[in-house]
Amino acid sequence: MRIHLQGIKKGGITTLEEKSLGNIQKGGFGEIADVLAYGDRTKGEGLHLVQGPGNDLVSVTALTAAGAHIVLFTTGRGTPFGGPVPTVKISTNSALAQKKTNWIDFNAGQLIEGRGKEELADEFFEYITGLASGEARTHNERLGFKEISIFKDGVTL
Repeated sequence: MRIHLQGIKKGGITTLEEKSLGNIQKGGFGEIADVLAYGDRTKGEGLHLVQGPGNDLVSVTALTAAGAHIVLFTTGRGTPFGGPVPTVKISTNSALAQKKTNWIDFNAGQLIEGRGKEELADEFFEYITGLASGEARTHNERLGFKEISIFKDGVTL
């Protein structure tokens, strides 16, 4: 956990609370349909929140168990893993996308470099629909990386 916190601070976020507020914004303005316990599956449409640890791979495994078919994973520092479903790594800056070409699937950092919001959104939408239809694949799929990590709760001997 210490290394993770150091990376967050190095990236410009000072607390886990600050990081969590950013995560809330990613939900947009949709009404929350349900809050799922760790390991539960969705039972309907809409925005569902999953209770569980914030570790990258554990949370993606939990989202997959809840019924996600594709995970959109934003990252400012980079992460090489691939979850059990296509895990789209979206860089928030171009330097990361250029440095980690085999990890990053979409460079959203182009927006702050002057690329038009509508043009970038259209490109992203095309990529995601291609991915959903099987015409495109994420880096983790092409490279054969599919990992799971299950959270252990309680005493472990």
